[in-house]
Amino acid sequence: MSRRKPSAVTLVLASIPFVAMCFTVPLWDRVYPMLLGLPFNLFWLVAWVMLSSVCLAIAYRLERARDRADEPGS
Repeated sequence: MSRRKPSAVTLVLASIPFVAMCFTVPLWDRVYPMLLGLPFNLFWLVAWVMLSSVCLAIAYRLERARDRADEPGS
């Protein structure tokens, strides 16, 4: 199996959690409101930790489908 560059869609999906956690701080840097008993800023980070796995799972499935489509005999 040869190595090749990931698709643009995969790179965008992988960068969404990074951008959401790092560059949106001025938008969510507050204690109130409380969501699920957590200050909003902690809720935001915990939510994006979970959503990161969703984004990366989708990116992985897209790349696997791309690899399968390029295999000879498929």
